[in-house]
Amino acid sequence: MRTTPNLATELKTVQPRKAVLEMPEYHPPLAGRDALRLDFNENTFAPSPKVMERLRAVTGEELTKYPEREPVERLVAKHLGLRTEQVLLTNGVDEAIHLICATFLDADDEALISTPTFFMYDVNIKMMTPHLRKVQADATLEFPFERFMAAITERTKLIIIASPNNPTGAVVRREHLLAIAAAAPHAVMMVDEAYYHFHGESTMKDLATVPNLIVARTFSKAYGLANLRVGMLAGNAELLKFVRKTGSPYNVNGIALACLPAAIADDEYIAWYTEQVRVGRERMMNGLRKLGVPFFFSHANFVLMNIGPKHKALVETMHTRGVLLRDRSTDPGCDGFVRITIGLEEHVTRGLDALEASLQEIGWSPTV
Repeated sequence: MRTTPNLATELKTVQPRKAVLEMPEYHPPLAGRDALRLDFNENTFAPSPKVMERLRAVTGEELTKYPEREPVERLVAKHLGLRTEQVLLTNGVDEAIHLICATFLDADDEALISTPTFFMYDVNIKMMTPHLRKVQADATLEFPFERFMAAITERTKLIIIASPNNPTGAVVRREHLLAIAAAAPHAVMMVDEAYYHFHGESTMKDLATVPNLIVARTFSKAYGLANLRVGMLAGNAELLKFVRKTGSPYNVNGIALACLPAAIADDEYIAWYTEQVRVGRERMMNGLRKLGVPFFFSHANFVLMNIGPKHKALVETMHTRGVLLRDRSTDPGCDGFVRITIGLEEHVTRGLDALEASLQEIGWSPTV
C-alpha cells in the first residue's frame, strides 16, 4: 500500500548564502536612549532652522510621490563644485558602503581596511568576499601607512579608509591617501569623510586626477539629519555609473530630499555648529588631562578614552547620571576604551561634570 509522504517532516530549512552565514552582525545599542546622547557621534542639538521650516512645509501630496533624487544631486554637486554625474545620494553612508561592496567585489577579490575602524566596512565586505585583509594599528592608534601599503596585492579590489577615523579620531594625511590610491590603480579606494566638517581636510578636490578614488560623506553628523538617512558618494562618473546601476532608484526618501537643499544652503549654521564642536573638543581633552584620563587626540566630534578594566562600570554609572557613552572595548586594540561625543557647550559641560562624578563613584584612578 502506498503511503503519502509527510512533506512537513521532509522539508529542509532554507539557508542563505554561505557568506551571509559567516558575516559578522552589527547590533548598535540603540534602545533606551532617553538621556544626553554622547554615544553615537550625532549632532546633539538640531539641524539648521531652515531644515525645520522646510519640514513643516511638507504637504500631504508630497508624501504620495516617489522621491526624485537627481534634482537634489544636481544641487549637492554644485555645492561641492562637481558635475551631477559625479554625485550619488544614498540612504546614509551605510548604504553607500553596501553599494560599493556589491558593485566592485567578487568572491575571489581582496578588500583592505585598517583596524580599529567603522564596523560596517567589515559587515559589508564579508557579505561579498571572505578575503578581507585588516591592518591593525599599533598602540598609538595612528594610521599604519607603511604596513598598509605593504598589504596591497594584485588581488586587492577595494580599499576603504576613514579620515577622520571612527572610533579613534585619527586622520590620514592627504599625501598618504593619494599614495595608496596610486599604489593600487586596479582597486577602488573609498575615503570615508563622515567627520570631514570637524577636521576640514578632504580629498574631494583630487577626484579630477585620481580615477579610482571615491569619497563618501554623510549628512548625519554636522548637518544633524541622522534620522532622515542621507549620505553621498562622489567620484569618477564612470565608477559611479556602475554603483548607480547597483542601487535602487528610490533609495533616498522624499522628506530627506526635501530637507537636504535647505541644510547645505545654511553655511552659517554649519560654521556655528562645527565651531561649537571644535571648542568643546578642546575643553573635553583639557578636562580629561586634569582628571588624569588617558585619551587619543581627536580630529572628529568625539574623543576616545582609555578607562581600563572599569570601562563598563563607567558607562553604566554615566547612564544613571543621564549621560550616554559608547563602550568600544570590543574593537580591535581597544580593550577598556570608551568614546564620548562632543556637542554643544552645555552638553560638554554636563558630560565633563558627570564624568568627574562617575569616575569618583566607581573608584577609578589613572593607575586602576
